[in-house]
Amino acid sequence: MSGGVDSSYLLYAAINSGAQVRAYYVNAAFQPQFELDDAMRLAKQLNADMKVLTADVLSNETVVKNPSDRCYHCKKALFTGMAALAEAEGFPTLAEGSNADDTGDYRPGMAAVRELGAVSPLLEARLTKADIRTLSRRLGLSTWNRPSAACLASRICYGEPITREKLSLVEQAEAFLTGLGLGQLRVRLHGALARIEVLPDQFSTVLAHRDAIVQTFLALGCSYVTLDLTGYQTGSLNRLLPK
Repeated sequence: MSGGVDSSYLLYAAINSGAQVRAYYVNAAFQPQFELDDAMRLAKQLNADMKVLTADVLSNETVVKNPSDRCYHCKKALFTGMAALAEAEGFPTLAEGSNADDTGDYRPGMAAVRELGAVSPLLEARLTKADIRTLSRRLGLSTWNRPSAACLASRICYGEPITREKLSLVEQAEAFLTGLGLGQLRVRLHGALARIEVLPDQFSTVLAHRDAIVQTFLALGCSYVTLDLTGYQTGSLNRLLPK
């Protein structure tokens, strides 16, 4: 349970199916604070049984080295822990929120999900992100129009070691841009260069606040600040991988 569009709808559907349900939120260095806040708010709205777990992802040497299959190693560690806890607490099925759109991109973490026997009901039902937003809006879920999210590690180029400092830089930089009224966005790190991704119709907002953005990013530790003219794209760092 990340508090995002997909996992929030899945939690609603699971509760209303009549099953006994417990939600697990994994609080780790790869998750920004607002995600925990959103998850707790949504759990309260649904009167859901939610448990907050902690995981030290930065103690995993393979994950920190940030290979191209980093997500596989990270999810395997996280889901192994959750599966063991769920079984110990009397929950035989572990469900996660991948949707039908997730099959169209490079997502090595899904292999770990399958290996550990977790189920993906939204994917099995062939629901796309747009479908889930529509259903969530009809049901009055506050998450229906929330921007798509991903872990902070996905902002750092493969092969570049992941550090707490880099994760903090990304979180603060994205929070600053969100405060300017920007919606769907990413700040990708290429060494000391920060590449800002926003939707093309928000380029003008970025340029209107250019000086403030540059000053803020330089103060956070960036040497260069760029705006990607391609615009926001899910998993854009995957373009650096071999075909």
